[in-house]
Amino acid sequence: MNSAPSLFTRRQLLSLIIPLIIEQFLSIFVGMADTVMVSSAGEAAVSGVSLVDTLNVLLVVLFTALTAGGSVVISQNLGAKNYKYSVRASQQLLLSASALAIVMTLVALAGNYWILHLVFGNVAPDVMENARIYFFIMAFSYPFLAVYNSCAAIFRAMGNSKVSMIASLIMNLMNICGNALLVYCFRMGTAGVAISSLAARIFAAAALLLLLRRPKQPIVLRSYTLRFDFPIIRKLLYIGVPSSVETSIFQVGKLLVLSVVAGFGTSATTANAVSNSLAQFPVIPAGAIGTALITIVGQCVGAGAYEAASYYTKKLLLITHGILAATNLVMFFACPYLLPLYNLTPQTLDTAVLLVRFHCISAIFLYPESFMLTNRLRASSDVKYPMVVSIVSMWVWRVGFSYILGIYFGLGVLGVWIAMITDWLCRSICFMVRFQRGKWKTMSISA
Repeated sequence: MNSAPSLFTRRQLLSLIIPLIIEQFLSIFVGMADTVMVSSAGEAAVSGVSLVDTLNVLLVVLFTALTAGGSVVISQNLGAKNYKYSVRASQQLLLSASALAIVMTLVALAGNYWILHLVFGNVAPDVMENARIYFFIMAFSYPFLAVYNSCAAIFRAMGNSKVSMIASLIMNLMNICGNALLVYCFRMGTAGVAISSLAARIFAAAALLLLLRRPKQPIVLRSYTLRFDFPIIRKLLYIGVPSSVETSIFQVGKLLVLSVVAGFGTSATTANAVSNSLAQFPVIPAGAIGTALITIVGQCVGAGAYEAASYYTKKLLLITHGILAATNLVMFFACPYLLPLYNLTPQTLDTAVLLVRFHCISAIFLYPESFMLTNRLRASSDVKYPMVVSIVSMWVWRVGFSYILGIYFGLGVLGVWIAMITDWLCRSICFMVRFQRGKWKTMSISA
């Protein structure tokens, strides 16, 4: 049995995790910058962008789940030193994700009006108009996002997160500069934000495709295929389908919750949107380390080093709790000075401060086990249990309690956030029990 230090040195762990933290920070920062910039067009524009961003996650979930499945399959086979199979799996990941993304683009373009009115039919007309513009333009970016995510997953499976970090840095700088030009100079509002995002995603996809052609790396893709290899795709889907089902149903539930929030008025919708945007920053390290766990645990499982997989999981969970204590306490005290950047009304500002602070305290204790352990279980091919737990917990607590606390007990948007934290608590308990029992040690799917 391999010992833990023989698989990943401290330097290797840091070189994998730190670029992921920077990359996720850039992604969330640009999301916040989009919201801040578009806020110059009014709260209706902010709400429209926020609603569509939530819907976008639901529509692109199929190909993003495939990239998650691809990362696990590739990591396990790299751990088992099966490089030829890893290359074939990478080719099939790119092909499958791109094909699904094109389908999603066609669905979004054809159903622009109907989809938005079906999901958000009770929002104000000005919010709906901004949502329609943003949704239409962003639909064209799905294929490029699929290629980017697939390439980034391949690099991370190789333990190289620096490449995707640099691509993300350039992509996000392009996005911010485009926003400044189109929103502030040309007054294009939501359309300007969407066009900037589209251009940035095109660049990032092309750049990573070229970088995968470089020699002297475990996976080199000098050719691509249009022929589906179904045995490999089945393995991608074995990991990806439960994840996509979980994420799809989760997003449906989230949309239902957003519909509840929208019923509280534009002020509550805007407070919910900006609070979600700002509250993501303190938990960036947890998201990055959770992503790194896919590579770390996947390679450990592929090599048969199960004790090493447990060692790294426990070590990184403890580190993450310590980091989140620091980052969330900073945000707790800083949020009253950051939220005014969104040009909020006094009522919206007060609500947003309350939501962000509630999120900060809860994240310190519950976020790592609730979200990092799902990636850790999936990396060892234990995919059905996280799916069932996440779906049941979300519908019982996040959705059910949102209606009970938000509407019946009159807590409004705060009740929705209390329901969300209750969901975290349930997930944390269930995933910790599963991890400790160790059934994941029998589920490797390397070739």
